[in-house]
Order: sequence, then C-alpha cells, then structure tokens
Amino acid sequence: MLQLDLTVIWDDFRLTADWTASAGERIAIIGPSGAGKSTLLMAIAGFVPVQGHVRWNGTELPADPGKRAVTTLFQDQNLFPHLTVAQNLALGLSPDLRRSDGVDEALERVGLSGLGTRKPAQLSGGQQGRAALARALLRARPILLLDEPFAALGPALKQEMLDLVDQVAGDALVLMVTHDPADARRIAGRTVMLADGVAHPPMPTAALLDSPPPALRAYLGA
Repeated sequence: MLQLDLTVIWDDFRLTADWTASAGERIAIIGPSGAGKSTLLMAIAGFVPVQGHVRWNGTELPADPGKRAVTTLFQDQNLFPHLTVAQNLALGLSPDLRRSDGVDEALERVGLSGLGTRKPAQLSGGQQGRAALARALLRARPILLLDEPFAALGPALKQEMLDLVDQVAGDALVLMVTHDPADARRIAGRTVMLADGVAHPPMPTAALLDSPPPALRAYLGA
C-alpha cells in the first residue's frame, strides 16, 4: 500500500496529498494544467523535496530516487538514441549495461520480439512507447508512474498502449497523469482530482466524471 501524507512547497506554490492506494490499482490523476499533477508524481518518485511522508507498505521510501520502489515513464520516453533498444532496456537493470537477463522476455511481453538490435529512431512512436514500458517492466518496481508517456500518440494507439499497461503491469500500483477523461475511464478504477493545491483522495472514476465537482467541471467544460 502507498501512503501519502505530504506537502510540496515551492515559492508561492503549495500542493498537499493525504490518501492511500493499494497494490494492483490503476489510478488516474486529472486536473488543470499547472495544478501540480507531474509534481505529485515527482514527489512520489523522490525527485522533489517534500514535507511529510511517502510510505510503501508502512516503510518510508528512501531519499535516493534510485532506491525507491518506483519506476516513472515520462512524456519523452527517455530512450537514448545512440543505444539499441535492447541496450536501452538493459539500462533498467544496471547503468553499466553489464546485465541483460530478461531483456528478450520483456520485449516479447510488449510485442517487440526481434527488434532489440534497432535504434529508437528506427521504431514508430508506438513502438518507442512499448520499449519504454518494457524497460519499466524489467525494473520490476511495485509502483509505476505514468507522466503522460503516450500523449503524442493518436487516440487509437494511445488506447492500445493503455490497455497494454493494464495488462502487463500486473500487481503494480499504476498512477497515471492525464488531461483526457477518456484515459481515466479506460483503465482507472479510481481517479484523483487535483485542484487548488490539493490532490484529493481517489474516487471511483465513473462517479467522479459523471458528477464532477465545480473545479473539475470547469476544467472539463462540462
């Protein structure tokens, strides 16, 4: 279980979150641009300082982001263009590329069998997303953070990638930033509304989006 009791303060920006989420859940995070959705993920990942606590199964996550039980997929996929796909995946195992166990299996799980020798530029946008997801799988961390990694894809391909995440993430807790309520409806059983400096506790997605509170209604234009 992820337990958040945190505050992020930067100059005049303030963000609070006080709620829990369980292993295996898919939770969307939605709210206006600039409200702090990515900041919330960065706080959980350990990339920004917080006041309070971020705990997993009752244990405070370490200060070092590399030692946290967290993997983050960013919008730009973070694939290194000079490395092959297989080498990019191997970075998820060790920064010196000395380990490659499980790379072929991870590529197979995301439908990229036989493409490990290609460079990222030789892949389509959807294939690059699959490669980044495969690297996340190799890290085998129990918390997967998605900071709109598929935002540049067309609607059909984005839906395909979200379905793939849901399928391959298994028992991992998935927290997904999105601007699109359709993404939340597709895979998220619960959704966090972020507005006015508060990441509100997750609510059932359908109920929240069908009867949005005023702040969310204004954002959605509903």
